[in-house]
Amino acid sequence: MKTNQKSQKPYAVYVIEGEGTDKAYWNRIGAAWRHEDGKGFNISLSCLPLNGQLVVREPKAKPESDAEAGR
Repeated sequence: MKTNQKSQKPYAVYVIEGEGTDKAYWNRIGAAWRHEDGKGFNISLSCLPLNGQLVVREPKAKPESDAEAGR
């Protein structure tokens, strides 16, 4: 189980409380790094939720700057 945490951007770990799009509250509580073999994650949490749903989301891509986009 090897990870390369320094070279890869971590996934965000959230706990979601409430239901529906308008009433759900997303609170980021940690990060996850994919194993090199792609079959698992190392997860670091800053707190442990007692209720709600855990969600792991891919890292957001960096937006292109105007210079990179040829503008």
